[in-house]
Amino acid sequence: MAHTFLLEQGRWRLEGNWLERHNLPIAVTGRTIVAWGQDNWYSMVTKLTFPNTERDDITFQYRGRLDSGERQYTFVLQHSELGRVEGEGWITPESIVQRYWTLNDKQRRSGFETLHRLDEQKYYLSSGMMAGLHLTSAMDATLVLQYS
Repeated sequence: MAHTFLLEQGRWRLEGNWLERHNLPIAVTGRTIVAWGQDNWYSMVTKLTFPNTERDDITFQYRGRLDSGERQYTFVLQHSELGRVEGEGWITPESIVQRYWTLNDKQRRSGFETLHRLDEQKYYLSSGMMAGLHLTSAMDATLVLQYS
């Protein structure tokens, strides 16, 4: 079974939990759109919302290149909280693992995401953001394909 997230165009719905240091978990929902263009370039946009809280939405706008048959790739990301970010990803048989880091940031903020395939239409996401050596937030969620 091949990956459908990232490697194919599609719209995904996200539901899960968001945790921040010294706070209780809160519900998070979101949407992700993956689109592919010419020459193996992809774009991905994610918006996270936090229903019934005063926490601001978070948006991610990715652009990367992944050649057919390759298992490693790089990307740039515009993150609503971190600013301009660069990253790399690895595609394993069962998961997609991404790591990213901010540019010119005195706090040395970075993040990671692991998307584990449950089936062709569902992934489990585990992610976190760090400042220096400290974890500042984490998220666990499921992503369900709405349509491709």
